[in-house]
Amino acid sequence: MEKIIINGGHILRGEVTISGAKNAAVAIIPAVMLSDGICRIENIPCISDVNAIIRILYDLGASIKVIDKSTVEIDPSHINSFVLPSSMTSGMRASSYFIGAMLGRFKKARVAPPGGCDFGVRPIDQHIKGFEALGAKVIIDNGMVDARAETLTGSSIFLDKVSVGATVNIMLAAVKATGLTIIENSAKEPHIVDLANFLNSMGANIMGAGTDVIKIRGVKTLHGTTYSIIPDQIEAGTYMIAAVATKGEVLVKNVIPKHLESITAKLIETGALIEEFDDSIMIRSNPNRPKSCSVLTMPHPSFPTDMQPQMTTLLAIADGVSTVTEGVWDNRFRYVDQLTLMGAKIKVDGRFAVVTGVEMLSSAPVHASDLRAGAAMIIAGLVANGTTEVDNIEYIDRGYEDIVEKLGALGADIKRVRTADSNLRKAAL
Repeated sequence: MEKIIINGGHILRGEVTISGAKNAAVAIIPAVMLSDGICRIENIPCISDVNAIIRILYDLGASIKVIDKSTVEIDPSHINSFVLPSSMTSGMRASSYFIGAMLGRFKKARVAPPGGCDFGVRPIDQHIKGFEALGAKVIIDNGMVDARAETLTGSSIFLDKVSVGATVNIMLAAVKATGLTIIENSAKEPHIVDLANFLNSMGANIMGAGTDVIKIRGVKTLHGTTYSIIPDQIEAGTYMIAAVATKGEVLVKNVIPKHLESITAKLIETGALIEEFDDSIMIRSNPNRPKSCSVLTMPHPSFPTDMQPQMTTLLAIADGVSTVTEGVWDNRFRYVDQLTLMGAKIKVDGRFAVVTGVEMLSSAPVHASDLRAGAAMIIAGLVANGTTEVDNIEYIDRGYEDIVEKLGALGADIKRVRTADSNLRKAAL
């Protein structure tokens, strides 16, 4: 095991380059299964979730050629299995996307329920609703999701709740179905658009991605392609908040500013100065404490739930009382007890939190309870007085490429170290 150690109080200055989008990559890579040819995927983030998805394809029989750190070529022609046991799926939520991809390729899939961060009940009922509308029969058998169809036929599907996962899975299953599929009340996140663009680059016929109605006219075959994944809006937002929290000045490069509008708007409310360029954003903090504000997380284009812990950490040192309302997940405030260990004043009632800003956080040993909570702990450590130790950093590695190195280049005093337990295990081996 490893932990991150941060000596707080250093101002972040300089430039940081954002990696490819995690949420796009973990949808696009399973989609390669639908192709009849080799797919070259560029701007892939080097993170554990993506490595796990690529490993699943390899274990299923795909040929993987690593071109460089951010580029791979995948030949799916030799994949002949439609079964994913729990040993392959337990570590990440996005493994559920193999259900839609396998249905699209084999007309059958048998996949263990996915794992990943735990912050509330995340049923796949809307996924199943979509599969069944396309003609599949879905059952839960011995802890496995088993979906099979003689044929897949286009249908009109209205999602009872906006769901990124269900939208992705239905797109994957429908892209080679016969006829027209219409997904209403679909998710509109940038990675939904990126997945549609990737599939279209292989010869799919998808219209309306980025709106709440997506139309998919099925095609018989999909060919190989070369495609570059969009930048990660959540990684970008995390560095933007870190810059403001440390009273810094950071140029965030390789971004799509439009994808960051809801984050930018809230940071401006706190007093930050932001200048947008074609593919970068300059963020300068106000020399005074950040101002308080109210935050409500909702599906895109509203403020993203994946930025809620980081924003709450900033508001914990803001001048005044802020409110944070979680509009997506039931239990995303589990990290708050870690912030209170560092002196934050936060009261949580269900999905609602009242944050009374303090002038300074104090260092403490804390842990990452999930991916974005881990990023929040790092931001807290950057501004805290003293040395903060963050455990459970395997969560952080799921979504942030080289975060220690990137923050160090901006002036943070941060390092990754092995714990005594990991050294003992290594010696024993």
